[in-house]
Amino acid sequence: MSKPFEKNDGNHPGSDSWDGDSRDLAPRENVARPALKPGGIAERARAAMGIAPPPAQKSYLDGLNPEQRDAVETIDGPLLVLAGAGTGKTRVLTARVAHILSQGRAYPSQILVVTFTNKAAREMKERIHGMVGDAVEGMPWLGTFHSIGVRILRRHYELVGLKAGFTILDTDDQIRLLKQLLTAEQIDEKRWPARMLASAIDGWKNRGLSPEHVPAGEGAAFAHGRGQPLYAAYQARLKALNAVDFGDLLLEGIRLFRENPDVLAEYHKRFKYLLVDEYQDTNVAQYLWLRLLAQGSRNVCCVGDDDQSIYGWRGAEVDNILRFESDFPGAKVIRLERNYRSTGHILGAAAHLIAFNEGRLGKTLFSEGDAGEKVSVTGAWDSGEEARAIGDEIEALQRASHPLSQIAILVRASFQMREFEDRFVTLGLNYRVIGGPRFYERAEIRDALAYLRCVISPADDLAFERIINVPKRGIGDASIKQLRDVARLDGVPLMEAARRLTESEELKPKLRSTLRGLLESFDRWRVQGETTKHNELAEIVLDESGYTDMWQKDRSAEAAGRLENLKELVRSMEPFESLSGFLEHISLVMDVAEGASEDAVQIMTLHSAKGLEFDTVFLPGWEEGLFPHQRALDEQGKAGLEEERRLAYVGITRARASARVYFASNRRIHGMWNSTVPSRFLDELPDGHVEVQESKGGYGWGGSTGGYGGNSYGNSRFDKAEPFSSSYATPGWQRAQNNRTESQSPRGGYGSARKGGAPMIEGTLIASSTGGASAYSRGERVFHIKFGYGEITGIDGNKLTVLFDKAGEKRVVDSFVEKV
Repeated sequence: MSKPFEKNDGNHPGSDSWDGDSRDLAPRENVARPALKPGGIAERARAAMGIAPPPAQKSYLDGLNPEQRDAVETIDGPLLVLAGAGTGKTRVLTARVAHILSQGRAYPSQILVVTFTNKAAREMKERIHGMVGDAVEGMPWLGTFHSIGVRILRRHYELVGLKAGFTILDTDDQIRLLKQLLTAEQIDEKRWPARMLASAIDGWKNRGLSPEHVPAGEGAAFAHGRGQPLYAAYQARLKALNAVDFGDLLLEGIRLFRENPDVLAEYHKRFKYLLVDEYQDTNVAQYLWLRLLAQGSRNVCCVGDDDQSIYGWRGAEVDNILRFESDFPGAKVIRLERNYRSTGHILGAAAHLIAFNEGRLGKTLFSEGDAGEKVSVTGAWDSGEEARAIGDEIEALQRASHPLSQIAILVRASFQMREFEDRFVTLGLNYRVIGGPRFYERAEIRDALAYLRCVISPADDLAFERIINVPKRGIGDASIKQLRDVARLDGVPLMEAARRLTESEELKPKLRSTLRGLLESFDRWRVQGETTKHNELAEIVLDESGYTDMWQKDRSAEAAGRLENLKELVRSMEPFESLSGFLEHISLVMDVAEGASEDAVQIMTLHSAKGLEFDTVFLPGWEEGLFPHQRALDEQGKAGLEEERRLAYVGITRARASARVYFASNRRIHGMWNSTVPSRFLDELPDGHVEVQESKGGYGWGGSTGGYGGNSYGNSRFDKAEPFSSSYATPGWQRAQNNRTESQSPRGGYGSARKGGAPMIEGTLIASSTGGASAYSRGERVFHIKFGYGEITGIDGNKLTVLFDKAGEKRVVDSFVEKV
């Protein structure tokens, strides 16, 4: 143990790196470091060195509103601070720490502050430093759940069956270890992927379940009921390797406290105050870990917003914050409702929307500033029209000197981003994708493009090397090196080198057969490309190569999104005349991406936007099935719907001055055009805070009867009659406008049941008109905005039977198609 005047070598209880015995946990009777005396010898000596005196510290209570000040000064007993969006929760947390220290209620080392991210921890530490100075350096227990969890385990490793210096496995190491276990148990990894098992184990650990506590039957979904035994084997293997994974940092901590009351008592003695940020995002394991520690002083303060709990898909339990008062009897609840971010109309719309949720403690945000502009709601004909309209609005904002960096587009699914990216490249608008790569920079998109580049150019070595073993074909680094050597010696591309090696005996028979099959596939695809449309060829390549199947079998959380992105890639090829033209376009997109400036529109998912704010926010894709997302409704029912509504609330409250909601009546999902219904969330917005804008070519939402887009929620106030218009301005659209009849639906004849009972087929109106003969002829090629390109196979008056390339045979009115 350090002597009182020994040099601080970073190995004592006040140091971040201290790793001593747990018996040294009692706080030392040390004296807090005093501030420099103003004008004193030390300060004058520093000035002589050219060091300016520190700025005068502002009182941590200055500028707090009554509710914030109450939350800061209430430091005895359990406290729940319900902090709505933009109400200054971080300010309250940091000021509360400063208040505890300034009142002498605890030493810095006796305060536990838990955050969710390292960034949040750093920001909090900087703010506290600005309030109390260097005292914050003595706060070793300010950090994330995992960073604090590992500190505790490092001190008590032997009590949980570990040895000194244990390692923490990352995801790749975890998958590698699970693959070894599956091989040892003779389980087919292709049928039962290691990632699927890893996801199940992670879910159990998030719920605080060790192998012996997994409920009977929960492991039945993996390898015919072998999930739980494999979990047990995995944990045993971790112990043998003297290792833990991230889930163990809390799971083992829970076991440590439960099985060693004396250790838990020591931490109860050490921590006089506990503060937890983003409490609504805690999972069961984090909740149990915190509850065990909070049983000591009971001076626990949890700050969060039940209306912003949007991470249920990764284990977060909103019930943790909802039952705080029952977990801590006598707890005080303070609501922070005064918003400093958004205008009155934005807050009014968000508050009215979230009030439809039943699982909430309840609060209503308000602003003392101007009401501002109303939340706008605009319909578009399809997702392309939506992207064009938003692009036009952003250009108008830019001309009005609105910084692009203060504009955000928040989407529900990542596949929505592609059309905005393409549109912004066309317009020359700088943009940045937050929380992930740009669409064409995603790994799955780069893989798919590499396959297509190899079809076009057999000499593209970089593309061929990228996909030669994707999906895995047993072609390892040694084999690729052999291919490179042959290519270099013979002066030929890698693909030609592979062809030559398959004709020799230098490779093993199995590898020769694999390479030969791959080369034959590329030869076949090139021949097919001469007679097959390039987007259809892309589907064939991705399917026959096994690449699509690889992601279909992948059970990770990202796999579904990657498949959606691949389908969006194929869809994006349709407007181009050829595969080479499309690939040239991609080269342009990537080149523009390299030169993007700092002032750029931000594009991200709604989940990534939490905690951020912008002057203007666009919210596209508010349609049933997309938002709320159908998967959330199918898998979680009412709980899923309420989380989706919280996500909508988060999206609206990211806006300071302007929130603009969009929806489309047609959207390409999973490679197929779908007629869509406006999101139910639109009708949950209040009339007084919303302005319905003129449609951007959108129509097709009739009443609750008939037609595609029939709304099971009844008539919507957004179903107003609007002129039939479109920025496509093609001859077909002009004919459609000229030939409209009064008997068509108010929105252009595509949405609701018509008088006289005219039939609806695949969402296309089959008119009962007695018009003259059509100007079209059999065999002519035509284009339809929904069904794409096709050939006329039959004519009945002004009704055509068209065999569409993608949609099959449909009956349509001739005014809704155009010659090509």
